Amino acid sequence: MIIEETMEKIDSFTKERDWMQFHDVRNLASSISIEAAELLEIFQWNNPKVEDIKQDSSLLDSISEEIADVMIYCFRLCSTLDLNPIEIIEQKLKINAEKYPVEKSRGS
Repeated sequence: MIIEETMEKIDSFTKERDWMQFHDVRNLASSISIEAAELLEIFQWNNPKVEDIKQDSSLLDSISEEIADVMIYCFRLCSTLDLNPIEIIEQKLKINAEKYPVEKSRGS
């Protein structure tokens, strides 16, 4: 599975650099928040349209890098806690489907 292979690459990258000592649960959660803030910082003083972003390769690259940072830390946290990211996403989607049924959510 591609996700598992990616998580293994991230874990190997971390182990090779002896960064496991820094990757406790609190630090990983903090890093997710910090990287998400860096993603948001890209849009701090503007609100570009999707079409504009797709046409601006530099902006799209910056956004991609920050999304990657968020996802790397999310995958590291999943790995640390032995969570399967696909399973927890699917579980959360089921919860959200019950919480926000189409007939009550659509058009509101």
